[in-house]
Amino acid sequence: MKSPCVALSLLLSFLAGACADDRLVLVSASYGKNVIAICEANGDVIWRLGTPGPDKGHAGHHDVHLLPNGNILYHDSWTLTKEVTLGKKVVWEYDSKTRNGNEGKGVDVHAFARLANGQTMIAESGVGRIIHVDAPGLIQKQIALGEGGRGKTRLVRVLDNGHYLACAESPGVVTEYDSEGKIVWEYPVNARVYGAIRLRNGNTLIGTGSGNSVIEVNPAKEVVWDITKIVPSTDIKLAWMATIQELPNGNFAVGNCHAGEGQPQIFEISRDKKVVWEFDEWDLVGNGLACWEILDASQTAMVREKLKAGS
Repeated sequence: MKSPCVALSLLLSFLAGACADDRLVLVSASYGKNVIAICEANGDVIWRLGTPGPDKGHAGHHDVHLLPNGNILYHDSWTLTKEVTLGKKVVWEYDSKTRNGNEGKGVDVHAFARLANGQTMIAESGVGRIIHVDAPGLIQKQIALGEGGRGKTRLVRVLDNGHYLACAESPGVVTEYDSEGKIVWEYPVNARVYGAIRLRNGNTLIGTGSGNSVIEVNPAKEVVWDITKIVPSTDIKLAWMATIQELPNGNFAVGNCHAGEGQPQIFEISRDKKVVWEFDEWDLVGNGLACWEILDASQTAMVREKLKAGS
């Protein structure tokens, strides 16, 4: 029989593990669904925001973030980036179509992020620049994106070192720019690449878009891990590989956009290529879930508390 202290220790370890595994899923879907929602891991919706839908009848939801204050940074058109509270009040917005010299120019936005200093990074595709804007919408920094189609981005992420990791569908390349806009690393994907992140081990994980694969590339540009076309030992077929995320447990969360009904829109896969969780909510997000975010335990706890308080 275990001593009371050992039993208590085991119980606390179990509860800590259960808490660490608690997750919510933030999704943002267009293609006629036009919804932002927060779901339980099993797909149950606990918060929902309808959006007007994208212009030109095409996908307008390409990025979404839960902010440290519990608000959501999102967009529902090609140019308008917004911050909304869980009480569904828009508290900030920036329209790239009309601000800071873009009047009359062809511009669309596929990526953005709130920075630690409170400014917002926005990748303005078409005009080919990354800008940092303050709360009033004044540019505090801007860098030019590279030539040869590199200014037409999909996802762009700010790295811990202040560099930018940017994906360009054509010419199908992942480019790392330093803080001044100089190209310091690049990996050609030879597909309409959508998303890339820098992993904790220093490698780069890439969702290859039309390449129907997810690849992990080391700094020497060698592929050290991949899934292609179909996940081994499953019926999961890889379609438009978009958003990807490294989870606290070391697994990868993979977005499988345009895969069709009966296929998960997101799944979690271990390094030994075992699928341990699937998110398949066709009625909610349909066939166009390009952007989402799995919330960690602390984010999940914050959201639950805010929703309970009605904020």
